[in-house]
Amino acid sequence: MSAIRCILRPALITCAALGLSACTSSYTGPIEVTRFVAEPQASVGDQLGKGTIGLEFPDEIANLTARNAFTAAIAEQLSQQGYTVILNGEAQPTYRAIIRTTRTSLAPASSRGPVNVGVGGSTGSYGSGLGVGIGINLGGGSSGPNVLSQLAVRISGPDGTSLWEGRAQQPVSIKSPYADVDASARALARALFINFPGGNGETVSINVDDLQE
Repeated sequence: MSAIRCILRPALITCAALGLSACTSSYTGPIEVTRFVAEPQASVGDQLGKGTIGLEFPDEIANLTARNAFTAAIAEQLSQQGYTVILNGEAQPTYRAIIRTTRTSLAPASSRGPVNVGVGGSTGSYGSGLGVGIGINLGGGSSGPNVLSQLAVRISGPDGTSLWEGRAQQPVSIKSPYADVDASARALARALFINFPGGNGETVSINVDDLQE
């Protein structure tokens, strides 16, 4: 599958709507997505996008608003791919979607000190090896990103074997509309499942403008 070709440019909030100060300080970076498909792909392809699937968060997420936002966003995307999503232990699913997500502070929002962020109530990486492979600039500054939102989903089979894994991350400023956890969850999940399952080991950069319905 060919890589998604997207323009790497920040999506800025409209000046007329929010004023000049917002336009000079708001930054919405592209979403970088990397996906892996287990080999042999022909066999795996017969298992992806069908059957029942449950959602699991192996790491504690104290922020229930964030947990609910990512649950809803990922469930929607999995349903669109052909899965029947099982929530709240309603039945025993055939497949499992293992979800990890964090938000890491990159720079102070102002001279008053760093922003208190974190999907789980704290900042930091979940240790999945996410990196900025396409060269997104994560430098701070008044018009640069303040936080890096990250999402990883792994789909495993009935025997626990990993069939597919996707990782997405997006740098934004705290004044970006995608600093909101609901907007962030929807954008990261949608980018992660575009052209599912994607190419094995392929990394693409997706502008949020291209995620609009």
